[in-house]
Amino acid sequence: MHSPLPVHLLCFAIASHLLIFKRFAVLDFGLAVILLVGLPGVFLAGASKLGVLELGLRVVFECYIQYYSFLALSIISYRLSPFHRLHSFPGPLICRVTNLWIAYIAFTGRHHQYLSELHRKYGDFVRVGPEELSIGTVDGIVDVLGIGGLPKGKFYDSIKNKEGPKSLNVLPPEEHAKRRRLWNRGMNSESLTEYEIMITRRATQLMERLSKDDGPINIIKWLDYFSFDFVGDMAFGGGFELLEAGCDKEGIVQIMEIFMVAGFTIAHVPWLGQAIGYIPFTSGPMQKLRDFGTRIATARVEEGSSKKDLWYHLTDEAGLEKEKPLKEEAVSDGTLAINAGADTTARAIAFLLFLLLDDPIHMVRVRAEINSVFIKGENVLNTSKYTSLTYLEACINETLRLYPPVPTNGTRKVQEGSGGRVVAGRFIPEGTEILIAPYVLHRNPKYFAPHTDDFWPDRWLVSTSTTGVIGEEKVLNMNAFIPFSYGPQNCAGRNLARLEIRMIICLLLSQFEVSLAENFDKAAWLDSFCDYFVMRATKPLDVVLKKL
Repeated sequence: MHSPLPVHLLCFAIASHLLIFKRFAVLDFGLAVILLVGLPGVFLAGASKLGVLELGLRVVFECYIQYYSFLALSIISYRLSPFHRLHSFPGPLICRVTNLWIAYIAFTGRHHQYLSELHRKYGDFVRVGPEELSIGTVDGIVDVLGIGGLPKGKFYDSIKNKEGPKSLNVLPPEEHAKRRRLWNRGMNSESLTEYEIMITRRATQLMERLSKDDGPINIIKWLDYFSFDFVGDMAFGGGFELLEAGCDKEGIVQIMEIFMVAGFTIAHVPWLGQAIGYIPFTSGPMQKLRDFGTRIATARVEEGSSKKDLWYHLTDEAGLEKEKPLKEEAVSDGTLAINAGADTTARAIAFLLFLLLDDPIHMVRVRAEINSVFIKGENVLNTSKYTSLTYLEACINETLRLYPPVPTNGTRKVQEGSGGRVVAGRFIPEGTEILIAPYVLHRNPKYFAPHTDDFWPDRWLVSTSTTGVIGEEKVLNMNAFIPFSYGPQNCAGRNLARLEIRMIICLLLSQFEVSLAENFDKAAWLDSFCDYFVMRATKPLDVVLKKL
């Protein structure tokens, strides 16, 4: 019995890499498995027919092991070689070799911090994957995210619904522009006025629930309940009632948290998501979320157009579109509103509240400003006066700078066949995935200085010209401030989110004296911040409320 000739198998592995796996970087998982199982079989069949070897169980096993080893060696060698199209871009060795490392980093929740550290070490352009770049310069924002920029990349392919209508955030540019018209109507100034009534009702209900607790409470939990209830009202006309129940009776919040962790990790290695999809029980939680959305959407349809909520606009009940949107599309986008709107806003309010409590000077200034704008007994939810709350607005901006709701975002792609693109003055080859992370830009001293990593709301005040640091001038590059992304595919609900934050903070501080719970570990809480697409604290924010 002859063993397979390693040199022949090596050549075959290199050829299969260069002709198949290199040319088609993203393969369907099922097809990839067929190729990985079938190609060594083809070699064995050919070698046996030519009399190079005699088939046997041991020979077959050795052939497969050698083939996979040679294939891996060929792939790694190419990705590290000067022949790779991204060879000129610096980055960690492990990132050049595999996406598994960045997927692991994403799983730990430290993706935002890791990217920021890489840019401090390597500069504005960092290779963070075999075919992926992170760009940390403001000059890349318009080129990548602006009008005529790049379409969304593999990150979004991995999180889209494969079996039904796609939500707004994963659509290609032309379809996105069409669907975005519906969202823009649902988020214009007239619609926001309608939503103020809903926010007022839920905010008042939140304060009533908070007043019933004497001891320390986890304010994040109650802010979550408020946000989900409001977004449920806004997107589907109601149906959650978490504040009333005082708990997540449907388990929706927990399902979303699990989905965010798993989805954000898998998005960096799409083939893993496809592999997991073959396991029957893994789709259960996501299907439960979709079923929940369908159920409350059906209830909203039966209710009719009695209110101008987001559903009213997503289904074009006003009849302004040439083609009536599908109900399934509206369900998908309504679920997106819950995913993107509830979680992000609740966390932003919690972060702002902590930053105010961490330094009482800021809390005193915000409270004094609210009291000066709203005389005693006046309704603090009168949003027409919010333009006078300049220091509160500065605090909100500074919170969004330090802890953007979506700290790293998903990738965009230089399309295959395009010949490549020039981004921020550098040529980027076609097929490259590009990431522009708000967290990286917001923590760059070239754009925000001094106190780059500190909470310094005064940087946003026009009246502030001195920095308090000898020899340093204030740097505030508004072009680098993208907490809600940028361009035609930015966050449709950004103005609504700011409105919610203002209303909740004004109402909370007008009714309660707020303080951190005794023995609250600030360092541990800050260290618990994780980037699972949405910035979240994984530890409770325990506060004590005293009725004023």
